Amino acid sequence: MHGMITLKSVTKAYGAQAAVGPLDLSIGKGAFVALLGGSGSGKTTTLKMINGLVRPTAGEVVVEGRPIAEDAPWRLRRRIGYVFQEIGLFPHMTVGENIAVGPRLAGWDAARIAHRTTALLDLVSLPYDVAPRLPAALSGGQRQRVGVARALAAEPAIMLMDEPFGALDPVIRDDLGREYRALHERLGLTTVMVTHDVMEALVLADRIVVLEAGKVIADGAPAELLSERQPPAVQALMDTPRRQAERVAALAGSAAEPRHG
Repeated sequence: MHGMITLKSVTKAYGAQAAVGPLDLSIGKGAFVALLGGSGSGKTTTLKMINGLVRPTAGEVVVEGRPIAEDAPWRLRRRIGYVFQEIGLFPHMTVGENIAVGPRLAGWDAARIAHRTTALLDLVSLPYDVAPRLPAALSGGQRQRVGVARALAAEPAIMLMDEPFGALDPVIRDDLGREYRALHERLGLTTVMVTHDVMEALVLADRIVVLEAGKVIADGAPAELLSERQPPAVQALMDTPRRQAERVAALAGSAAEPRHG
């Protein structure tokens, strides 16, 4: 298998209990893949094995043609942006300093860092005047935008996202999802996003990989997974947004009916 990211017979076990695997997965350059599944399905563990935060018990992870076990962890993570629900901004650093962490570690000079920080605030639709503020002064949505900017700062080709918008209210979550999808296209990124939200996976991803008990039970384009020829567990997942859409359509239909008084 050839891809930007390849997992070859990857397993992660904790004691005698296999949390993930064996997993074979290849993700091509420019793909937007959602890892979908319930709690304990192995989504986050799989994501963390891609950037070396979790070491596989067996098998091999290859990123951009090179086994990650052969790479220094800091060098690997410089090529991979990582955004997660808790964001993890450094509270004692300003927004600008948070965004600059990766470039500073990569040895960029001050002028290049300043230019990149300004460009990133533009990219994630934040005003320049947030740069000198501390994260605590920002709203949740703004902090998550800073998290995306920080992950993109050192110009990675790959973005890993773990429930990135899960803590936000539905309107902001939807806006940020659409904005990130546009960034993915514009920057030619390869994105792997963990979510338990079926609708989020359907509307953002080109490909959905459904995990259950650490194994792939479905892998395909959203339209394929919505078709009837799926295992029962996948069918049940896909039925949820379909039923919700039907209920909303029915409500909208009844609201549109003329009322006679």
